[in-house]
Amino acid sequence: MTSDYLFRSERLGFRNWKSSDVSLLAAINQDPLVMEFFPKTISESETAAFVLRMQEQQLKNGFCYFAVDQLSTGNFIGFIGLCEQNYPADFTPCVDIGWRLAQAAWGKGFATEGAKRCLTYAFESLGLNKILSIAPTINIKSEQVMKKIGMRKVKEFPHPLLSDYEKLQNCVLYEVEKKPV
Repeated sequence: MTSDYLFRSERLGFRNWKSSDVSLLAAINQDPLVMEFFPKTISESETAAFVLRMQEQQLKNGFCYFAVDQLSTGNFIGFIGLCEQNYPADFTPCVDIGWRLAQAAWGKGFATEGAKRCLTYAFESLGLNKILSIAPTINIKSEQVMKKIGMRKVKEFPHPLLSDYEKLQNCVLYEVEKKPV
C-alpha cells in the first residue's frame, strides 16, 4: 500500500480515495461528536458523492481533501487536505485546508501534523501562494489547529451556506501565505 501514497508526514500517509473508503468515511460522518460543528451527520450515499467529488478534484487539480492512513497501522483515520471553495463570499474562489478525523484519532496531533504537511505540499509541489481555512467560531479545536499550523485570523463572517443554522453561521476565516524564498 505504501506506493499508493502521494506523500507522507512522519506518521501519516496521504492518498487519493478508493471506493472501499466510502463505508469507512461514512462511519466517521455518521458520528454525532465528529459532526458536532456541521448541520447534520452525512449518509453513506452523501459520503459516496463527496468521495467522487474529491477524486475529481484530485484529477483536475492535483489536490483534494486526501484520504489519510495512520502509517503505523495502515488504518484509515479520515481526511486532511485542500479543497476548492466557490460559495458566494468576498474571499472565494479559494483553496482551503480542512480535516475530519475519526474520534479514535483525536488528541494525537494528527490534524496539526497532517495540515502542516499539506501546506508544504500546497506551496512546494503545487505552487499555490495562499491557503484559507474556515470553521464555525464555536469550533475552538479547529481554530487551534489553524493557529498551530501558522495561519492568521483574517475575520469573522456569516457563512452563506450556514444561514439556516444559527449556532454555526458565524465563522472564522484564517489564511497563510507562501513564504518568499
